[in-house]
Amino acid sequence: MRIARFSIDGNVAFGAVEGDPAQPDTLAIDIIKGIPFAEFELSGTKVPLSKVRLLPPVLPSKVVAFGRNYAEHAAELGNEVPTAPFAFFKPSTSVIGTGDPVPYPPFSSELHHEAELAVVIGRMCREVPRDRVADVILGYTCANDLTARDVQRTENQWARAKGFDASCPLGPWVETGIGLETAADLAITCTVNGELRQAGRTSQMTHPIADLIVNISEAMTLLPGDVILTGTPAGVGPLDIGDEVAVSIEGIGTLTNKVIKRG
Repeated sequence: MRIARFSIDGNVAFGAVEGDPAQPDTLAIDIIKGIPFAEFELSGTKVPLSKVRLLPPVLPSKVVAFGRNYAEHAAELGNEVPTAPFAFFKPSTSVIGTGDPVPYPPFSSELHHEAELAVVIGRMCREVPRDRVADVILGYTCANDLTARDVQRTENQWARAKGFDASCPLGPWVETGIGLETAADLAITCTVNGELRQAGRTSQMTHPIADLIVNISEAMTLLPGDVILTGTPAGVGPLDIGDEVAVSIEGIGTLTNKVIKRG
């Protein structure tokens, strides 16, 4: 099931997206009674996707991001691959949805794209055993870990470089029909103005999804809707005002945002 969060006529709801993404005119949302983190029913009330505004598919209490989890990406920036998962945070205020604009951060002159698979947590959990990781996952979505690269190089903490407003586009929806084994080998790409910039597979991760969830849940409680970013393949690069950046992941969909001048 593809679970989306959307607004229509000033109202916000969750719904199940039906139809073929390759044929946008067939897409519709069946409004959910309840929330996707508990038992819910489909209302049977369907709205064409073209009539709604897609929002970030979840509003996480925290986004836990893992860095340098693809060896070629670490190498392209002159970094070594960490022997253990290496985490940092992006605040809830960094989250935006597909189609939302990305204001260019005024304190940076080197904004980079980073296409990533995002894991959405489905239940409160901590100290998750490896054999129970699949049980705590609601599904997967696309993410763009936007980074002020020049700031990242000069500041030891990455709070500003990685956590500025609109630095974490998520979407277009959460795909719940992908199992942990399938998620471990998905194609992931990033294009800028239609030009391919990044192309990799999630199987290239140094530390797989289960390792990441075990690692972070040892230290903190994960809540429903929390998001885990799993790292980016090689090919990261600059974005300019006016650029349209699209992250696509096999079996999930495409997340698209445009960079604008900050007003």
